[in-house]
Amino acid sequence: MTARIAVIQHEATCPPHLVGTWLADAGASVSVCHPYAGDELPDPSTYDALVVLGGSMGANDDATSPWLAPVRERIRQHAEDGVPVLGICLGHQLAAVALGGTVEVNSRGQTFGLRNLGWTPDAHLDPLMSTVATPRRGVHWHDDIVTSLPEGAVVLASAEGVEVQAARFAPTVWGVQHHPEVDAELIRPWAKDDRELHLAQGLDAEAVLDEIDSARDELEAAWRPLAERFVEVTEHHRV
Repeated sequence: MTARIAVIQHEATCPPHLVGTWLADAGASVSVCHPYAGDELPDPSTYDALVVLGGSMGANDDATSPWLAPVRERIRQHAEDGVPVLGICLGHQLAAVALGGTVEVNSRGQTFGLRNLGWTPDAHLDPLMSTVATPRRGVHWHDDIVTSLPEGAVVLASAEGVEVQAARFAPTVWGVQHHPEVDAELIRPWAKDDRELHLAQGLDAEAVLDEIDSARDELEAAWRPLAERFVEVTEHHRV
């Protein structure tokens, strides 16, 4: 039976994109839920694993994004039931908060661009991340970070020993702070929206986008295996 993977998308401008393609290429059946457009969260009986994407809202912005609380509850439910979950950026932060951690605005400001992942020794033994736990870069774009982990969570990658870049929040719940799903074309409109911020930071966004575009083959080689392994993990837990 094909692994059924549900994806929760929080904004029209932040789709599954490359990760959705890689999951499908690995043999998964992928369905995307758009709660911001009025979709109900999918019935858990209709899928075997969940991917929670990024978005510009914060992990606790329930007042303006009322579906976030049900998403956090769904993550808690899946952690208890042993259903695989992969959170990306906001999804990573939602998983942290759902299971008892905290997320705050990064005091060092927005992170934007290609950054190396600082894998920990635990990553090399992890059922999901061991596949990708070698030197590699990822596209980072976030204002918030996980500042404390849920009880029992394991840091799998960190930046400068401080910022949590990847974690296993529960035995079947993982998060990555970067965006493996994006390419330069997808995030170009994000740069337009944050133009004033980047100017204030003295950041040449076009140069960063050009660097990301030049690294597209490197990034696919780095992160397609994560999607492939997530499908394998899903199939294992479904048996």
